[in-house]
Amino acid sequence: MARKRPTIHDVAEAAGVSRGTVSRVLNGKSNVSLSAETAVRRAVAETGYVVNRAARSLVTSRTGSIVMVLSEPQERLFEDPNFSVLMRVATNQLADRDMSLVLMIAGDDGGRERVARYLRGGHADGALLASTHAGDPLLEEIERAGIPAVACGAVLGRESVIPYAAADEYGGARVMTEYLVGKGRRKIGMITGPMDTPGGSLRLEGFTSVLGRKAGKQMIVHGDYTQAGGETAMKRLLAAVPDLDAVFVASDLMAAGALQALHDAGRRVPADVAVGGFDDSAIASATRPALTTVRQPLEKVAEETVRLLIALLEEAEVAPVILPTELVVRDSA
Repeated sequence: MARKRPTIHDVAEAAGVSRGTVSRVLNGKSNVSLSAETAVRRAVAETGYVVNRAARSLVTSRTGSIVMVLSEPQERLFEDPNFSVLMRVATNQLADRDMSLVLMIAGDDGGRERVARYLRGGHADGALLASTHAGDPLLEEIERAGIPAVACGAVLGRESVIPYAAADEYGGARVMTEYLVGKGRRKIGMITGPMDTPGGSLRLEGFTSVLGRKAGKQMIVHGDYTQAGGETAMKRLLAAVPDLDAVFVASDLMAAGALQALHDAGRRVPADVAVGGFDDSAIASATRPALTTVRQPLEKVAEETVRLLIALLEEAEVAPVILPTELVVRDSA
């Protein structure tokens, strides 16, 4: 015969406490003595008791899961190493609280509708928003669902509505641009990220704040955070400014594409054109030459994003967190 699955009664009997005490320990309540908690934890291990999550959710109205919403096409998940860092850190942080992370892609209308249905169905306790674009209609669905949401990076236009953790995009861009100027570069262009993202707009603001009128329209080309997009943008920038001697690229992935375009055009890096990136992802040290870049503390940003969401779930007051960046000098500039 199959062995009977242990119940909360078995745990209470083994620990020598009441069922109520076992329930309080398992639900993380604070009004339990240390000795009683220790006895319950030991009894759980000895009996092999496993919490019935379905039953718990009926009582607590919590699912024990968080949905990470990536507002990009699916291929970006596998191309951009930043997203794997976010997922790894968030998964580990939530696991410490016995919570699960569910990833959903909302890169098109169909994806956004699937996420909206999932949230309306009450399948998640909160949402972690990654790479969210300004004006995304999914944001209204999240508000209507009444689900706590926190963004990794500010959501433009909703900075006071959706809490966020982010790197200092503006300050990091200023430091990189000042570095290129200090290296004696006189014709400095920029490849931006999408302008409906904070990395797109704030890094551009940092760049132009240093160069002023030297940052004319012909010196700026907009990219899409992909390697192919960086390569295309670099070709356009070279066509517009043939005597370009430096370029600040708003992501390492795009910078890898820019390096390829410069190589194809016969431009030496950094002798002819200095190249600076942003992120300090794994790509930065793998390019040839290795990429001078701005390091954003992505792991810490992810940790703070999860912390903010947990605080929201506990109905605590939260405020945006902006973390400092650091210039990392390698061979490309």
